[in-house]
Amino acid sequence: MTATPKPSIPVEDYLAQERSGSTRNEYFAGDVFAMAGGSEAHNLIAGNTYAGLHAQFRLRPCRVYPSDMRVKISQTSLYTYPDISIVCGQSQFEDDHRDTLLNPTVIIEVLSPSTESYDRGKKFQNYRMIASLQEYLLISQDARHIEHYVRQSDHNWLLSEVSAMDDVIFMPSVESKLAVSDVYEKIDLL
Repeated sequence: MTATPKPSIPVEDYLAQERSGSTRNEYFAGDVFAMAGGSEAHNLIAGNTYAGLHAQFRLRPCRVYPSDMRVKISQTSLYTYPDISIVCGQSQFEDDHRDTLLNPTVIIEVLSPSTESYDRGKKFQNYRMIASLQEYLLISQDARHIEHYVRQSDHNWLLSEVSAMDDVIFMPSVESKLAVSDVYEKIDLL
C-alpha cells in the first residue's frame, strides 16, 4: 500500500467498486489504497515466472493465478493482489464471484522500489496469517536475486536465497522448480 488512503468505506462497497472498475486497489480496515502500475522489468519477471509455473501445472491439480486474482487474509481483512498466487488442490473463494482467493499455498511478489519495504514487512506479516500459505518468494527486479521463505513445522519461516543464473529454487509445497535463468529471461540488469 503506497498511496494515501481514500475515505473509509464498507468492504461490500470496496468489492463492488473493484468488480465494476478498471483499476485495482488494496483494502484494509475500511481504507482503500490505489496500486501503482509496474515497470517493464516487473511485468517481464512476473510473466516469465507465471509462464514457467503454468507449464509445470498443466497436468497437475494446481492453479497459478496472475496479479488480477485478489487474495483476502481473513484474520486481518486485508484484500490485496499478489503478483502470483498458487493453489494445489481445490481453490477456496470468498463468494460466488470466484475473484477473491482465500487459500493460496504459495505467494510470489516482484519487488518494486515503492513497495519493497511493504512486501517484506507488513504485507508478509499479513500473509503469514494465512493457514494454507507454505511458501513466499520475493523476486528483485533491480538485481538477479530471489528470496524464498518456507514455513516450518514450528511455524517459523526458513529463508534461502539464490542469485546465480544456474540456480534453481525447489518449492516443496507445490512440487515445482523455478530456474533463475527463466525468471530473468530478457531482463536487462545494470
